[in-house]
Amino acid sequence: MKIVRRIGTAPHERGSVTGQTCPDLFELSDGNFAVMGTEATDALHHQLPPDAARADYERIVVISRETLIRAKADIPDA
Repeated sequence: MKIVRRIGTAPHERGSVTGQTCPDLFELSDGNFAVMGTEATDALHHQLPPDAARADYERIVVISRETLIRAKADIPDA
């Protein structure tokens, strides 16, 4: 599995000049996506709706609204 491309704009294009806040989205060679964001599993796990489940190896990650909105045009429809 390898990173094929960034989805959306680079963090510096969204105003990150220090590299300290760099949420990012990437398309992988197997067709999946990788998300880099702030780990928030402990804070949000108990708020998941009843029909949502999280395996022990999964984490809840938060990305900024701007990151996802700027990525929208790069996300394939299928």
